[in-house]
Amino acid sequence: MASRSNFLLHAFLWLALATTAFSLSPKFYDRVCPQALPAIKRIVQAAVHREPRMGSSLLRLHFHDCFVNGCDGSLLLDSTRAFETEKNARGNLNSVRGFEVVDEIKAEVDRACGRPVVSCTDILAVAARDSVVALGGPAWKVRLGRRDSTTASRALADSVLPSASMDLPALIDNFKNQGLNQRDLVALSGGNTIGLSRCLIFRNRIYNATNIDPAFAKQRRATCPRTGGNTNLAPFDSTPAKFDTAYFSNLVKQRGLLTSDQALFNGGSTDKLVKTYSLNPDAFWNDFAKSMIRMGNIKPLTGKQGQIRINCRRAN
Repeated sequence: MASRSNFLLHAFLWLALATTAFSLSPKFYDRVCPQALPAIKRIVQAAVHREPRMGSSLLRLHFHDCFVNGCDGSLLLDSTRAFETEKNARGNLNSVRGFEVVDEIKAEVDRACGRPVVSCTDILAVAARDSVVALGGPAWKVRLGRRDSTTASRALADSVLPSASMDLPALIDNFKNQGLNQRDLVALSGGNTIGLSRCLIFRNRIYNATNIDPAFAKQRRATCPRTGGNTNLAPFDSTPAKFDTAYFSNLVKQRGLLTSDQALFNGGSTDKLVKTYSLNPDAFWNDFAKSMIRMGNIKPLTGKQGQIRINCRRAN
């Protein structure tokens, strides 16, 4: 009975994603504000030029927004008397960043359009794409027309955001609950190629893991002591300012920074795909673009649902 219930749940999620694909459109703003997407691109390019790490930060905002009750901009909301912000969730606290850039984008887009017509949620989706492109990665047509939520849930964020300590079965289940498959899991994890992580998050792996290259562990320990240095940063691969396949090459060599990274290449069902991506950049780029579109289709608010926020940090 439980297996049948799980099947029906996942079938419903697949149907919801497929239906959403038709309600969102890359041309959504073509008539109401054709200046919107060029405005977003200008701000993102400038921000990434100033600080390449911002590309990863903007990509991560979209990911962490979509995984908590769908792509609805809830992550951007500050706390109110009615709810606590998702920014305080375990997977976000002292980690997610780039909110000032989102504010800058929102102001510029509203100025270009003459009024608030572009949702904060769509800004996240486009900024994620433009960040990847700015760091040399693939482009894709972002489907648009999402609207913004009026509430957020720290509790839900705590329960659904994937953890850096997850093993492969837990990661597969986590993504399956979002209507995403193993290919999506591996491809989207490849976004870490432009990322940095804090010592606090990867300390346990570099001191205690057995499936880690000793030389790599020693290198990481140099800037991440057993105690202290929690906020010290390390890249996921040697080219954090370039969207490439070095992340996957590292996994093949047991140089994954996080437990959840190396879990993708540790004798399990995703090993073959990791190896493929490490050798074939085109395969990774194509799958990453497709998976970003699929992730962007998770439970959006459309039509008259939600609102178009005037300020991304609070509901109207």
